[in-house]
Amino acid sequence: MGAYLRTFALFALLTGIFVVFGWAIGTVWLGNAVGGIVTFLLLAGAMNAIAYFGSGRIVLWSYRAKLVTEAEAPKLYWIVREVTQQANLPMPKVAIIPTQTPNAMATGRNPQHAVVAVTQGILSLLSEDELRGVLAHEVSHVRNRDILVMSVAATLAGAISFMARWFGWNMMFGGSRNRDSNGLTVVIALVGMILAPIAALLVQLAISRSREYKADYSGAKTIGQPLVLASALEKLEVANRRRPITFGSPASQSLFIVNPFRGGAFVRIFATHPPIQERIARLRALAQGIDRY
Repeated sequence: MGAYLRTFALFALLTGIFVVFGWAIGTVWLGNAVGGIVTFLLLAGAMNAIAYFGSGRIVLWSYRAKLVTEAEAPKLYWIVREVTQQANLPMPKVAIIPTQTPNAMATGRNPQHAVVAVTQGILSLLSEDELRGVLAHEVSHVRNRDILVMSVAATLAGAISFMARWFGWNMMFGGSRNRDSNGLTVVIALVGMILAPIAALLVQLAISRSREYKADYSGAKTIGQPLVLASALEKLEVANRRRPITFGSPASQSLFIVNPFRGGAFVRIFATHPPIQERIARLRALAQGIDRY
């Protein structure tokens, strides 16, 4: 139930942001605030439906992920099946992302529609035990019903950021059709353009850090090897710093086990993952029988 409440809150926030944009656009360009609000309410409703039913497919498409059969990836399938059986979950679909940046994610709206995806790079970097630890972490997201919130948040954050950029370019180069719009309205619209992507990032920040700790804990418990997952996280963090992913959207960074994107101080402030050293420290403590979760 918690995942569905959080998803409803995301939908409500998206709708609120779209209404503000509708008011701003309607006032600045059309001279009709109500028309803008109604238009963006309809747009928000469509986006909510797309995010709920199609967010998983959208995320996989954005990373060029290819669903694979057991014959194409027998070892990967075997490990995924093993950890899903240990977690008492249905077998998810399995996909491979065509990049040498080592990482993994899970997406979908529920365990019956889940997809576990790994990059080509992770298959060559990690040992079998380390890969099992990573996949146990991802399967834990499925079991904890995180994947719905994560997928929806990634899709909506991307939509909000795109809309804000589109609005900004139109404000700068398109001008206003409403000659009576005043400077204050334009300023408010520009502020909204700046704040909307930040709002999307804050939503992801709120949902991401605690659930990563929870998935580390339950994944380590599932396979009974906390140190294996700690070793995998250490390798993945180093490798992703050296070779960050070059496609996809930073709005979906929360879906990955470690952040595959790198940026400046602003990006680090709004990072959706807790510090990797703290995650590793907690797993090492768990291996010694000390529960820091």
